[in-house]
Amino acid sequence: MNLSNESANASVPAGVALYMSVVQFFFVTTWTIYVIFLPKLLASAGLPVSWTPFILILDQLIFMAMDIYVGVAADRAQKMLGKLGPLVIGLTVVSCIAFTLLPFAGSMGAAAPVVALGLMLVWTTTSSALRAPPWVLLAKYSAAPSVPRLNTMLLCGLAAGGAIAPYLGIALKNVDPRLPFALSSLTLLAATVGIIYVERHLKLSPIAPPSPTPEPADVAGRSWPFLVGVLLLAVGFQIHYSINTAAQFLKFTKPEGLEWLMPVFWIGFGVAMMPGSALCKRFGTYQVMAVSAVLGALGAYAAASAGSLDMLIAAQVVTGGAWGSMLMCGFSAAVAAGRTGREGLSLGLLFAVLAAATLSRIVTVVAGLPKQAEYAALFTWAPVLCWVVGAILAGTLAFHRRATV
Repeated sequence: MNLSNESANASVPAGVALYMSVVQFFFVTTWTIYVIFLPKLLASAGLPVSWTPFILILDQLIFMAMDIYVGVAADRAQKMLGKLGPLVIGLTVVSCIAFTLLPFAGSMGAAAPVVALGLMLVWTTTSSALRAPPWVLLAKYSAAPSVPRLNTMLLCGLAAGGAIAPYLGIALKNVDPRLPFALSSLTLLAATVGIIYVERHLKLSPIAPPSPTPEPADVAGRSWPFLVGVLLLAVGFQIHYSINTAAQFLKFTKPEGLEWLMPVFWIGFGVAMMPGSALCKRFGTYQVMAVSAVLGALGAYAAASAGSLDMLIAAQVVTGGAWGSMLMCGFSAAVAAGRTGREGLSLGLLFAVLAAATLSRIVTVVAGLPKQAEYAALFTWAPVLCWVVGAILAGTLAFHRRATV
């Protein structure tokens, strides 16, 4: 083996991951802009604003179905055409056109409600191209030991997008939606177009692995314990961050302070992933996932019982870091499960599970359960319980994997 050549090429997948991280950042900000303006879009199209949560529920159901479908399509495109770029670019073009046209639906007169709903459906359906496929591309051209580190780089884009979400909500509050929709579509499309050139470079690079020769595994059949564990971990995150965190901060600060405090969670998320990826390489993915889930449970407990703002900030940093490590481990394990040519299916299933967790949170909020006093204790301690049970499942998977080696 030529170690110098391997070292020289090590930066190539890292560069790809950083590029994909930028794509993920623009995708997350696009979704944030959509959620911010959705009530206004519905009102301008003559639709009830009260439909907003139900549209968001439908979006997550579409994501659940399309993540799996697009993941399988990515596997087929790679197998039949030897490339994913055209699939991703084609769907992204349609997605960006639909997204750009959304603010103009209100000017369509009597057809406005149908046009608005149709554009929302098209956008949600096609935007799944930027969920699993970028990870599929990374997985197919990366050596197994480097996957956790590269996944960390991609997830940094999600962390950055999550961190600026509170600022976007304030900055765009009174802005004409046509401008942010057009700008976000153009930037996302411009960033995504480069995937074709990145993939071409990877195919010509010495780091590109040969096509998989083993028979495809039954990814869905053998991954259900892992997916159940990820669902529990993701539900814990949804409850902790989206339901509990703001209320916890409001015990010590005024509402206008939330825009500065909510990103603390994402700072921890971004900081902890890199050491987590190094630990994955040394100790194993499921082992690190189990430990991270325990740390998350401790952080959630500390946040729920914090007696001061400083203590709460520290707890949120720990909890965010733990979730970042859990998610990085989840993506790494999904890549490993689909290593025989089913990376798209495996990652699509993972994204579908994450969408299911988001769906559960939205349904819970729509039902008004977090505001009911009898459920207060349940929501306070649910993240702790979810992460403890998730840690047990991850630990069981780690033990089983070691026992079968």
